[in-house]
Amino acid sequence: MLTPDEISDHLERVRDRISVAARQAGRPAGAVRLVLASKTQPPSAVAAAFDAGVREFGENYVQEAIGKRSSLGQRDIRWHLIGHLQTNKAHAAVEAFSLIQTLDSQRLAAALFRLRPSPLMPVLVEINLAGESSKSGVEPALAEALISSARDQVEIQGLMAIPPPAAAPDLARPFFSRLRQLRDRLSAATGLGLPELSMGMTDDFEAAILEGATIVRVGRAVFGER
Repeated sequence: MLTPDEISDHLERVRDRISVAARQAGRPAGAVRLVLASKTQPPSAVAAAFDAGVREFGENYVQEAIGKRSSLGQRDIRWHLIGHLQTNKAHAAVEAFSLIQTLDSQRLAAALFRLRPSPLMPVLVEINLAGESSKSGVEPALAEALISSARDQVEIQGLMAIPPPAAAPDLARPFFSRLRQLRDRLSAATGLGLPELSMGMTDDFEAAILEGATIVRVGRAVFGER
C-alpha cells in the first residue's frame, strides 16, 4: 500500500489532469466529479484519500463497502456502488450507498422502490455499449424502455458505462461519444434531464472528459496497482 503522502501526491496529479482535460473541452474543472474506485483498498488508504480532500468513493461489492463504512466511522463520505447489484443485496445497498451507478433492470428498480419508496433511490442506468457478455448493463436499444418503466421507482440521474478494453485512450473515445449521444436522445425522448455521465477510469478518464463525462471513476492512478 502507498503511504498517505504518496496517495496525496497522486491525487493532486489526477486532479491536475482532470482540470487540464476539462479546460481542453471548454468546461470548468468543477463540472467533473472524481469518484475514487477503492475496491480491495484497505480502510487506511480510503482514510488517507479522505484526509487529502476526497469525499466520494466507489465500491464494487456491497459487503466490502459496508465493512469500510464501519471501519471509517462518521466521516462524511458519499459511497457509490459501481459494481453489479443483485436484487438480494438491494436492502443492504440502499442503506450503504448514496448513488447506485449500475441499474440494469426494471426488476432491480422495483426492488429498490419497495425498500425506499421515498425519497427515491438515486441511480444511473448502466449501458453495455458493446454488448459484452462479460459485463452487466442494458443494451442501448433497450435503455429507453427501462427508463420509462423505472422512472417512478428510482431517481434516474444519468448513464454509466465501461467501454471495452482499449490499447489507447483515443480508442475508447468513440464509446464515450456514443454514451453522450445516447444520453441526449434519451433525455429528449423521456423528458428527464439525465445530467450525469459516469464514464472514464484510470486509463482513459481524460478522453471521457473530452466527451462530456461528469463523473470519472479512478483507482490505480491514486492508490497504485492492486
